[in-house]
Amino acid sequence: MHNYKAWTDQPKDAPDASFVGIDTEHHLSRRADCGAAVERHVMAKNTSNGAENGYQLPFEKPILQLQRRIDELQSHQDEVGRDYSAQIRNLRSEYVSLLRETYKGLSAWETVQVARHPARPLAGDYIEMIIKDFVAIHGDRAFADDKAIICGLGRIGTEKIVLAAHHKGRETKEKVACNFGMAHAEGYRKTLRAMKLAEKFSLPVVTLIDTSGAYPGIGSEERGVAEAIATNMMEMSRLKTPIVCVVIGEGGSGGAIGMGVGDRIAMLEYAYYSVISPEGCASILWRTGDEAPAAAEALKLTARQLKALDVIDEIIPEPLGGAHRNPAEAANNLERHIVRTLRELKRVGPDVLLSHRYDRWRRMGKVGRIPNEVPAET
Repeated sequence: MHNYKAWTDQPKDAPDASFVGIDTEHHLSRRADCGAAVERHVMAKNTSNGAENGYQLPFEKPILQLQRRIDELQSHQDEVGRDYSAQIRNLRSEYVSLLRETYKGLSAWETVQVARHPARPLAGDYIEMIIKDFVAIHGDRAFADDKAIICGLGRIGTEKIVLAAHHKGRETKEKVACNFGMAHAEGYRKTLRAMKLAEKFSLPVVTLIDTSGAYPGIGSEERGVAEAIATNMMEMSRLKTPIVCVVIGEGGSGGAIGMGVGDRIAMLEYAYYSVISPEGCASILWRTGDEAPAAAEALKLTARQLKALDVIDEIIPEPLGGAHRNPAEAANNLERHIVRTLRELKRVGPDVLLSHRYDRWRRMGKVGRIPNEVPAET
């Protein structure tokens, strides 16, 4: 576990805690909750079905049946004292092959299901595992503190950063407090406040995107959620500091793009990024949510499809069977990508950085044939 030193204990070039509005007591309490979630993940067996509370994905039934056979054989071996190691070894080899083959050929809808897996690591889990000395920033200084978005200062590797991340919550109480990751207007204004702070102190910005969309309720609309998202997009496009954006789970609608304008945009392998959720698209086009699988295919929302369309810059590999099976490995892959990308962007001056960012976003939306996906890496 990390040493939770306050940001003010760091060198003098760090901003003052009283200035950024840090609630240290609340921060440590929330971190403890996240730490418990991570501990549950890491202690889980990598050979298990990776599900939380018995949850299983529909397309994983053959995999889970094979896992049960392995577990039963191991139990019988312990009970009777006979050696079944050869059979268990063969079954494990078959299990790994089946898992690899299944996840190699996931459909768009199956990818959406993996991105929504209840045991998939959340932003709070990644903060716990890869962000050192994290200190949260609370509130937008206008209305409230939206718990659907975590903002704060910390270190990843040797790099000081300002982080903004959607957080869905793990347990029911936390999910309700975080509004299931659907941020209100004040959440996006808190994000902008944090990013402006990053620009002032020449710190890079890292955003972790995981939301089905911004909250569309009456209160959110009355407080100007659409305007807040539009303002974030405009300000991020001209922020004079490096911005690295990563979709770690769901990347839905304006809720995602309000934190997604950056110099480099990446996705975890089994995340999705779309202008609308498959269910929302199906309800508009087919008048029924039952057509969500067809909508997912039409939306071209998987990492490979978006890489082929030049919407994203890089695909971050996940452990075999998805991030929910090995959160520690997923976090390590995420950390390596962010650190490497930040070091590359630090070599570029602010004016060139803004010019490249502008060109990167202007080249999206080409008219022509839509490629299916980039070739799978060998």
